[in-house]
Amino acid sequence: MLIRIVRMTFRPEEVPAFLENFEVNKSSIRDFPGCQHLELWQDENQKNIFMTYSHWESEEALDQYRDSELFKTVWSFTKALFSEKPQAFSSKKLQEVKS
Repeated sequence: MLIRIVRMTFRPEEVPAFLENFEVNKSSIRDFPGCQHLELWQDENQKNIFMTYSHWESEEALDQYRDSELFKTVWSFTKALFSEKPQAFSSKKLQEVKS
């Protein structure tokens, strides 16, 4: 499993447009083959910073999503709203510590 976090900083006035677009597309993204989990996070102190947190079956599944028309449409809309370059991280879980 691949864990993907994308950190996005928006111009404050564009936050409502981003949230509306995410609401419209979140089910399609989550239902994309290979996507196992999807969350949207907002920074506690800087309300114009958001992160998507997603689980993918594999890097190949993520690449298939990134090559899809769905991604191209969502990303072209989203990137026009940024105030800073986004940051993306791909990771794998090594351990989960439970009490």
